[in-house]
Amino acid sequence: MNAEAAQTPDAWSTRWQRFAAATVRGYHRYASWLVSISWRRFILLSLALLIVVAIVHDLPPFTWTVTEQVADTRPRVIRVPSAPTPPKPPAAPQSDRGDRGGEPRVEIQAPRPGEGVEISIGRDGVRIGPRIEDSAHAASAAGASAEQARRAAEAAESASRGLRITLPPGASEAVREALEEARREIEQAAREARREAEEAAREAAQAVREADAARREAEALARELSGEPRMRTRTVRYGIGDVMMQFTLLWIVASAILKFTYKGRMQAEVQAKKASATAEAESLKRQVVEARMAAMQAQVEPHFLFNTLASIDHLIETDPARASQMQKNLIALLRASMPTMREATGQAGANGSGVRELGRELAVIRPYLEILKVRMEERLTTEIAVPDGLLSAEFPPMMIQTLVENAIKHGLEPKAEGGHLRVAAEIVHGKLQVTVADTGLGFGRAATAGTGVGLANIRERLQLLYGPKAALTVTENQPSGTVVTVTVPYKTVEGTT
Repeated sequence: MNAEAAQTPDAWSTRWQRFAAATVRGYHRYASWLVSISWRRFILLSLALLIVVAIVHDLPPFTWTVTEQVADTRPRVIRVPSAPTPPKPPAAPQSDRGDRGGEPRVEIQAPRPGEGVEISIGRDGVRIGPRIEDSAHAASAAGASAEQARRAAEAAESASRGLRITLPPGASEAVREALEEARREIEQAAREARREAEEAAREAAQAVREADAARREAEALARELSGEPRMRTRTVRYGIGDVMMQFTLLWIVASAILKFTYKGRMQAEVQAKKASATAEAESLKRQVVEARMAAMQAQVEPHFLFNTLASIDHLIETDPARASQMQKNLIALLRASMPTMREATGQAGANGSGVRELGRELAVIRPYLEILKVRMEERLTTEIAVPDGLLSAEFPPMMIQTLVENAIKHGLEPKAEGGHLRVAAEIVHGKLQVTVADTGLGFGRAATAGTGVGLANIRERLQLLYGPKAALTVTENQPSGTVVTVTVPYKTVEGTT
């Protein structure tokens, strides 16, 4: 049991690491896919996604509604309806016949609903109107219910249909016309009374409904005052459809930003890989050049060393003093050149700098020239014109030695009368210029002219170390000979004083 409990955190940690790794892989794959598509395709896909989300965000899988009963805490307004107003009796129609001299007068009064009709014919004319007893009954029934009004209308209609008029003998034609017109007016009054009764019934029904609503309001108010909560039905809409559109817009904006930034990141990574590959190639190239220089130095040094030892052996028998001086110069040369060769190859391989101070390079050149002066005797004269302030300047190793060897081997030594060799250094336009000039046969004119590999290696080393800031120039010297100038940026070696 304890073992399982101890393994649980490790298992969760492993799962989390797997999930994180999978998330990172998915992120890079999605970002790479975004970079691979064009902006036009990205915009079209974004519009299509917005349309799809707008269509499906209200569908049941994403949105649903729930109906529930909740307490109603809203304030209620109770309206008390007014009592229904009884319908007004229609106005009695006025006869268009006035008192016209000598002619019978017809007076008509429209009866109310439920009233009877009384027709009186006398000497003064004809009178048609409600009966006196029915008028009192109708007035008392004006405030009755709608059902009573309807019954009164039916009674009035039946009364109008059952109306009978009996004329006395010898009635004139005017009386008959008056009666016929009275009949028509009675029927019209009955229809109007029926319409008014129906309208009164509708008003009464509306009053009943309003009374029921008022009763319910009163009951609800009574429950509220008694502390009983009111309940109402509420429909609530739930779902993720409301946030889908916002999330989609956020996703599109984030994808656009990722597409823009990740492309720059990929380009930066490609540039970094190219730069790293270029740096590695240049480092390998520099190592190859330094190895070739070391190989050349290894080939020159034994030859020069054997010749010097042979000269010392010869001078021991003929001129011991010169032999002793030559031996001291050889020891100084070996003491100065051995560290130079080791540092040149070691620095190029370790940190790639391949530079040292100019004074240490001259420490190798001076004994070398003294040995050559012993060998060539009066045929060789030398001069080193380097200010003390430039001895701490930075300069690539074994470069001056190579130029001096080429000047003596291919310029001064093949010349019968020999010549003069000058090594100088100066600051020109903020850069260090080191010049090796001889008065020999000239560049490429000797029978022992080389292949130019040494100069090519020097140019390649300068390009690797300084790029376009360094240069190697070869010109003719006057009246004869060659001038080789090496130009490098001027700066002192760190740690020197």
